[in-house]
Amino acid sequence: MNPQAFRIGEAARLAGVNIQTLRFYERRGLIEDPPRRPSGYREYPAGSIPRVQFIKRAQELGFTLAEVQDLLRLRDDPKIPCRQVRATAQAKILDIDDRLRRLKSVRSALATLVASCAANRAHHCPLLEALDDQHRGAPVSRRRGRRL
Repeated sequence: MNPQAFRIGEAARLAGVNIQTLRFYERRGLIEDPPRRPSGYREYPAGSIPRVQFIKRAQELGFTLAEVQDLLRLRDDPKIPCRQVRATAQAKILDIDDRLRRLKSVRSALATLVASCAANRAHHCPLLEALDDQHRGAPVSRRRGRRL
């Protein structure tokens, strides 16, 4: 038994994730399959803890698992210049800016629909009608939330 290795529950706790997350990362190839003890229990090397923490921090910054995999390759290869990592981060910033623009547009449209809804109506709701109309592909009036 390696004193610098941890069973899955302990490794998950130290890394700040749950057990299923560790197994998922293994299946995705983000962390290596750990060796197993004779009893069959996984034995995570101490080095896998900071790797899992790196993955979680990258995800918190908005990186997808595919992008995290690229970041891990950059992290693991000391010959890769910092400018490649910087370019990856800059691309993520552009992606976030684009998503923010789209979310602001969605928020504006939803606010317009909410403003068109008089909450005290029993069976008629312009917001629900507008959603039905949107589903059918009909354009919605910004003033009343009704089909044009």
